[in-house]
Amino acid sequence: MSERDPQFESSFMDDYFAEADEHLLAIRRCLLMLDAAQGADVPPAVLEELFRSCHSLKGISAMVELREAELLAHHMESGLRAIRQGDVALDGGNLDTLLAGANALEAVIVAKRQRVPVPSEELAIAALGALASSQVAVRRPPADAPDSIGNARGWTVTFVPSPELVARGVKVDTIRARLLEFGKIRSVTPRVQAGGGISFEFDVESGDEASLSALRTDGVSYESLPLPVSPAQADAAAAGGDPSTSPRAWEVASGAPGNFVRVDLTRLDDLMRVAGDLVVTRSRLEDTLRRVERHVPAREFRSLQEHDSLMERQLRDLREGIMRVRLVPVGEVFRRMPFVVRDLARDSGKRVQLEITGQGTEIDKFLIERMMDPILHLVRNAVGHGIETVERRVAAGKPPDGTIRLSASTVGESVIIEIADDGAGIDIAAIAQRAPAKGIRTEEGVLDSRVLLDIICASGFSTRDEADRISGRGVGMDVVRGTVQELGGTLEVATEPGRGTTFTITLPLTLAVIDAIIAHIGDQIFAVPQSAIQEIIEVDPGSLRSLEQNELLTYRGRALPIVRLGRLFHISAAARPRLHAIVVGTGLSAVGLLVDRVAGHREIVVKTIADPLIRVDGVSGATELGDGKLVLILDVAALSRSARERRRAGERALA
Repeated sequence: MSERDPQFESSFMDDYFAEADEHLLAIRRCLLMLDAAQGADVPPAVLEELFRSCHSLKGISAMVELREAELLAHHMESGLRAIRQGDVALDGGNLDTLLAGANALEAVIVAKRQRVPVPSEELAIAALGALASSQVAVRRPPADAPDSIGNARGWTVTFVPSPELVARGVKVDTIRARLLEFGKIRSVTPRVQAGGGISFEFDVESGDEASLSALRTDGVSYESLPLPVSPAQADAAAAGGDPSTSPRAWEVASGAPGNFVRVDLTRLDDLMRVAGDLVVTRSRLEDTLRRVERHVPAREFRSLQEHDSLMERQLRDLREGIMRVRLVPVGEVFRRMPFVVRDLARDSGKRVQLEITGQGTEIDKFLIERMMDPILHLVRNAVGHGIETVERRVAAGKPPDGTIRLSASTVGESVIIEIADDGAGIDIAAIAQRAPAKGIRTEEGVLDSRVLLDIICASGFSTRDEADRISGRGVGMDVVRGTVQELGGTLEVATEPGRGTTFTITLPLTLAVIDAIIAHIGDQIFAVPQSAIQEIIEVDPGSLRSLEQNELLTYRGRALPIVRLGRLFHISAAARPRLHAIVVGTGLSAVGLLVDRVAGHREIVVKTIADPLIRVDGVSGATELGDGKLVLILDVAALSRSARERRRAGERALA
């Protein structure tokens, strides 16, 4: 036998992880639907889809020799079989056991993917084994009740060839032909056995068990399995409908090919990098055209301009097409939250409902992965700090069940994610009382939203003296805001005593290639991400007013704090009769970034600055405009935060 090819094994494992993710997603979705069905008849289609996902995950885990996952999936399959056959009731305790098994299964696969020691699965296996053997008597359907998906059934048929069978003329083609006589073959998978032999596993749809039994003498064994269930069938079953009445849904479930291709994210990164290089090359071409314009006849130059404009549109289409491939539904994050809320509510003795909207809103895959922990922390805080106990809610005239709302939507080139609760709201008095410990001065306990956010996001700040399982103590909110700002986004908070709290996260759709405004300060050029800009206004230097060591500008009937970027970055520039202020942020968080002039709009390729030794506050990355020189990209969120901190420092100095 030839030696193993490491490159092939790596590619094979990538395929395993991708398929395992799909099955884990299906398992979680089905468990959530079963949780909603407690106290009523268990939807057969959902239970069967869950059973089949576990069986498939067991099979592919065996192929890659991940025994822990194979064993866990096998025990989940056994427990589900007992529930499906009516020997075990699907109550809250048994559902918790299945959920714990799913969590353990996911933890094992994640550990394998990250190449870290696989956690012990013994407790989950013991609980699943107890579930399968508990034999709680429950109501069984009548023996003559129709099958939930018609008369057809699913079978895993295994054929093990041998010299004796070959001598009798029984080969794999023979078995295939006989199976096709009374059923439909959905797939055939060759398996390598422990001793080096070969077996063939047929996935068969048939209602004729007698014909299968007749094949036992020809080296065939078989096992009953549920037929695959499409999401449409699962939804119909959960709603009490009959999935078999939808021919179109059944055609999808019967193995119709899907128009999907799995692509490694690093390949998309490489493709986006190439698209970025093309953007830079086109910028250089545009600069060259401007220089040679006077040397080319007007008619010829118009033709060059038309080609240049066409190339610009095509590159933009290419960039947007690649970006759309990178986009994934934000539901990848949201789908985990129902189980988090369920567990935390049970541990805290609270009653909490979770409402989710906008799961189909799409965002860059990289951003989704980075936002998992921040959203999880905000949801945990909503349960731990926001939602009151049943007694307090009833006393306040509220429904006993608290509500947490997760929503996502797209606005222009940004994605807005909101985490809201109808709880008690943030205790402003407690926050104001502890604010001086963080060096933040407040006036008579009055805090606006931006100061409130600065306080609760200060490292180590908490209104609690002791940590608990749900919320911890002063750990997390600083990381949440830091992560959002690193991704070029903003975090805002709005709270109302007795009514609840809403955290709003605004993120760019993607980080690789963005639209930016080019600004000049002296002889330096900077790029400002367009998604962060609210408005650009012309400013008369004489209209600026100084107040407590800060400059203000009257803007739409209120005072707009001004940050002179030339002074901030120590760039000398000649006095100019007119300047430009780039307004960033909204409401009380708005700040005007003062520059000498605005040169226009460009599409830029973002090169992030990852080295901590050269990172500077107020600068998020660099780009190239086409002339070979690097241009710094401003970190708008950091500049706004710095302006607020300087203003508060001035207030403390005057106090």
